[in-house]
Amino acid sequence: MNSAGSIRSGRRGAEARPAAQVRLDRAGSGRLPPLPPPPPPGRGARRRPRRHSSRPGGRGVAARCSRGRRALVVAVFPVRIIFCFPPQPPSCRLSFPSHSHSSGSAVEAALGSGPSTPPGTPGACPPAETMRKFNIRKVLDGLTAGSSSSSQQQQQQQHPPGNREPEIQETLQSEHFQLCKTVRHGFPYQPSALAFDPVQKILAVGTQTGALRLFGRPGVECYCQHDSGAAVIQLQFLINEGALVSALADDTLHLWNLRQKRPAILHSLKFCRERVTFCHLPFQSKWLYVGTERGNIHIVNVESFTLSGYVIMWNKAIELSSKSHPGPVVHISDNPMDEGKLLIGFESGTVVLWDLKSKKADYRYTYDEAIHSVAWHHEGKQFICSHSDGTLTIWNVRSPTKPVQTITPHGKQLKDGKKPEPCKPILKVEFKTTRSGEPFIILSGGLSYDTVGRRPCLTVMHGKSTAVLEMDYSIVDFLTLCETPYPNDFQEPYAVVVLLEKDLVLIDLAQNGYPIFENPYPLNIHESPVTCCEYFADCPVDLIPALYSVGVRQKRQGYSKKEWPINGGNWGLGAQSYPEIIITGHADGSVKFWDASAITLQVLYKLKTSKVFEKSRNKDDRPNTDIVDEDPYAIQIISWCPESRMLCIAGVSAHVIIYRFSKQEVITEVIPMLEVRLLYEINDVDSPEVEQPPPLSTPVGSSNSQPIPPQSHPSTSSSSSDGLRDNVPCLKVKNSPLKQSPGYQMELVIQLVWVAGEPPQQITSLAVNSSYGLVVFGNCNGIAMVDYLQKTVLLNLGTIELYGSNDPYRREPRSPRKSRQPSGGMLIVTSCMCGVSSLYSESVKKLRSSFLTGLCDISEGTAVPEDRCKSPTSGSSSPHNSDDEQKMNNFIEKVKTKSRKFSKMVASDIAKMSRKLSLPTDLKPDLDVKDNSFSRSRSSSVTSIDKESREAISALHFCETFTRKADSSPSPCLWVGTTLGTVLVIALNLPPGGEQRLLQPVIVSPSGTILRLKGAILRMAFLDTTGCLIPPAYEPWKEHNVPEEKDEKEKLKKRRPVSVSPSSSQEISENQYAVICSEKQAKVISLPTQNCAYKQNITETSFVLRGDIVALSNSICLACFCANGHIMAFSLPSLRPLLDVYYLPLTNMRIARTFCFTNNGQALYLVSPTEIQRLTYSQETCENLQEMLGELFTPVETPEAPNRGFFKGLFGGGAQSLDREELFGESSSGKASRSLAQHIPGPGGIEGVKGAASGVVGELARARLALDERGQKLGDLEERTAAMLSSADSFSKHAHEMMLKYKDKKWYQF
Repeated sequence: MNSAGSIRSGRRGAEARPAAQVRLDRAGSGRLPPLPPPPPPGRGARRRPRRHSSRPGGRGVAARCSRGRRALVVAVFPVRIIFCFPPQPPSCRLSFPSHSHSSGSAVEAALGSGPSTPPGTPGACPPAETMRKFNIRKVLDGLTAGSSSSSQQQQQQQHPPGNREPEIQETLQSEHFQLCKTVRHGFPYQPSALAFDPVQKILAVGTQTGALRLFGRPGVECYCQHDSGAAVIQLQFLINEGALVSALADDTLHLWNLRQKRPAILHSLKFCRERVTFCHLPFQSKWLYVGTERGNIHIVNVESFTLSGYVIMWNKAIELSSKSHPGPVVHISDNPMDEGKLLIGFESGTVVLWDLKSKKADYRYTYDEAIHSVAWHHEGKQFICSHSDGTLTIWNVRSPTKPVQTITPHGKQLKDGKKPEPCKPILKVEFKTTRSGEPFIILSGGLSYDTVGRRPCLTVMHGKSTAVLEMDYSIVDFLTLCETPYPNDFQEPYAVVVLLEKDLVLIDLAQNGYPIFENPYPLNIHESPVTCCEYFADCPVDLIPALYSVGVRQKRQGYSKKEWPINGGNWGLGAQSYPEIIITGHADGSVKFWDASAITLQVLYKLKTSKVFEKSRNKDDRPNTDIVDEDPYAIQIISWCPESRMLCIAGVSAHVIIYRFSKQEVITEVIPMLEVRLLYEINDVDSPEVEQPPPLSTPVGSSNSQPIPPQSHPSTSSSSSDGLRDNVPCLKVKNSPLKQSPGYQMELVIQLVWVAGEPPQQITSLAVNSSYGLVVFGNCNGIAMVDYLQKTVLLNLGTIELYGSNDPYRREPRSPRKSRQPSGGMLIVTSCMCGVSSLYSESVKKLRSSFLTGLCDISEGTAVPEDRCKSPTSGSSSPHNSDDEQKMNNFIEKVKTKSRKFSKMVASDIAKMSRKLSLPTDLKPDLDVKDNSFSRSRSSSVTSIDKESREAISALHFCETFTRKADSSPSPCLWVGTTLGTVLVIALNLPPGGEQRLLQPVIVSPSGTILRLKGAILRMAFLDTTGCLIPPAYEPWKEHNVPEEKDEKEKLKKRRPVSVSPSSSQEISENQYAVICSEKQAKVISLPTQNCAYKQNITETSFVLRGDIVALSNSICLACFCANGHIMAFSLPSLRPLLDVYYLPLTNMRIARTFCFTNNGQALYLVSPTEIQRLTYSQETCENLQEMLGELFTPVETPEAPNRGFFKGLFGGGAQSLDREELFGESSSGKASRSLAQHIPGPGGIEGVKGAASGVVGELARARLALDERGQKLGDLEERTAAMLSSADSFSKHAHEMMLKYKDKKWYQF
């Protein structure tokens, strides 16, 4: 509890009398939670009260203490209230809580009970001059309820001062928090470039968003980002140098240093007057050739990143061979056997062989079709070009007139010798040779135009055989991996890396059939679009091996038997030893489990939830799924208990499936299924009869939980009496037996059904508890609870019915509404994620508004005759005259016709809109930029009717705690949170375990407890008296598919109490804390008294998207992510702010849907449709991150150059070297124009390394730098000393010579 500020005057040592407390509720009800306990010694007791202005019309507050009589005067216009107390000793104390967020604020007028505390000591009061600084609002709160004094005394008798809530020592401080990104997993989104270092064995991928992804051996990955965000058009490794050059679409070149764990830019060069189109860096050269859109070639010194004065101008290159501009440079490469010859390819079809020394063209080759790529034969005598008409041309270097050979790989050869039919462009070709056979010609594209619908292909031509390898996605780029990095040796290709639009494929060239390698990187996260994520840190240690053991059987066969060839780099030293699991739900209904321990990611197991449903072969077979035409099995919510391994998923078609984990294979003859009719009804005269739940005043017992026989197929009652679809689920469960492999096996399928032509609303919250054997889910219509052990529905209530007579809202609709009207347009507000109701489709808005206009034609004063349309607290309605009834009947008939007409149209549009909010596709055009800012009011697109009558279930939490104020011990219950900020408690009466659990019903009864917060409820959790988190009760996992004899024996051994939470061992007198987080604020409620102990307004202008109560550094905190991009953390239970960092503005629904926190300071979200970004808010993890990251660069010796042979060396054969330094250096070529390019030093130099280094590695780096600097200074000192010694010797020599010259001369001879 927070310390209280106090006002004090008088002399010390006076004796005191018992305290007097006067408190009143602000509304005069006389009911207010008891006072918070007094502050402990030394915790903020010297804090001064905050100054607050008095209320309007008030004349201020004065507190006086005198020797004869003590009076507290409160003057508020127009009433003056004076409380007089008997004369007391001068040691009078007036105290009140100082916490600005405490809701139980009051004034305590008490007489000290002993010697007064000296000022300045712990627990001392501020000096008397602070008397005018307390809050009048808090004073009035404490002075308006004299009637509650008796109840206060009774509570004090029941809970004497010795049993008050103890102060919890919170260990978390702001120093424990630091926010930083850790790693990024998944396939690079929108890839655009590819490069490979054949010595270091590192692969680099660039993207259209300016990102770089570097891959080494499995587990060694790195993510970098260009600040400009421009697309990467080309990547070039400095082979075996630990450096990489990137060329961007904004005409900048960047040099990356890969010798550090987090690569950084060393230099940048911005071209100002020309557009960069192609780059080439020869092996073991420091001079980079840069081709431009104008057709010129510039040369860059990679070491200094400055331009050389040597320039190849396009007009010099082509001279008179062409009358027009040749187009941009599309290819540059040097002759493998002669570094002084440069091959330049222009887009128009012209190829030039340029002599660097003589600065002129040796040969020019022209072809009618545009060129896309060029490749050399390793001997340097031939090269091959790919063209836009699907042809390949092979040229001899010394025969520029026509190509030696023209090939159309996919063209139809005509008999008359005519030219083959044109094909699609061949975008890239590579020419690789082998010592023992024919060369490989590998190309992408070039298919015939008549192959409509054919997938993209990679063609491998080896000798007379041609293999066409179909790909699932478009080919972005490919590279052939060869044994040698030298271009003038036999290449010996062994694999091809193919970068696809959404995948990375590695093809084995050494085996027949060209099988692919099994990809060890987690690049298939997006195999089906991700729709939801959950993150679990510090899981049970046996969980990952169990999931891996069942998942290893799911692996595909037919992969190459060789090891993954991209194996550069070294693993980091993982300091984190706790297991982490990420679960992703996908649009095709699959659920994937990933091992995320130690900043790596590896798939463990994949579950296909769609296997329990019938697949529709054509549109006629799926009459019930038209609310979700695409991906009807998409996963929306995942609820998982790691300890019991129980899994529950909610799908987009309003279906819930419960799974158990088993290592045994089973065959389920009949799939158990329940259908739930969950309908929110305001006026329900004409609707079909449905089983109504009993009133809340009586416990929902066996009368409501009669066993419902599980169905093996949906109800056949597909339409009601008036032709509207009714009692039909959206999906059809299989009738045939289902074979379930080891892993997660289906236990029960629950489906919401259509009601009177309205589709079921999507599920907004879900919870499962293995100890209770219950699953509960809710949507904007209400809540349903199912006993999955007995396969019965225990609870099926509308949200309003949960309140009973305590409903705080008046839910009388302002215009008559029928229960059959298509309310989908209004339900979508709460069926989608809380806080994002402004994301309406404009078409849906117009449709709904036009429909509501028809509904609201009636006059405003007309009342609704049905009783079900009123709140339970609104009382009986006044009788209506016959005219009003006649008007109402006419109106109902009018609306009924219009309702049927709009029903299907609205349902279809709303379902499509719901998919846009639930699937990870990019924001659709109708979700405009203004809506994406999330700055609008949540109710901007919600009418008053929707806001008052629709309240979705947004949070569910099973726990064992105090359900009512009078409870003396905790009991099982369910806490329910709604989108209107209400928390309701439902008590659970569970039968004994064992056989009785399967026979006796579970009794469900609302407790009457209602708590209120501002904004939709997001998360709930419970703490014990020591501040430790109380986990929900669970039943430890055991194999349930074992023979009965073993099962009976193990029941007694393994059966544990219903609750294994810490609360079961607590004494009855100890209390608990409920932590509740909403979109706007967080509260800590003391139980069982239900007093608000602490309150924190998280945000005023935005709203919280995700809030989680997590463990960090042996303590507990509340972590929140807001729509305005802030990540915040608050201590528990005091809700003291610990972290508030602006991290990421919410620009995409994907982020809102997938962001989640977990224990030990970990968090993640889906940063793109294909990538997961992990981050940490733990200072300890940030400090250890440098050691945990893998190293990309490892010292490797460069292979030896190919042997030239005796005769080649004797007669001048073999490769010709070139002194590029002499040719391109400033001495011979001069300086380049300053206006052509601008050099920008990067942060990755020595200064950047000094600033970025941390930990042991950083200390070593700094020590090494210091030693280098010291050695340099010592070297300078040695040189200076040698120079001084030389000067001294010279001086001594001259002095000796002069002495000899004048030694024998007399004085008169000078």
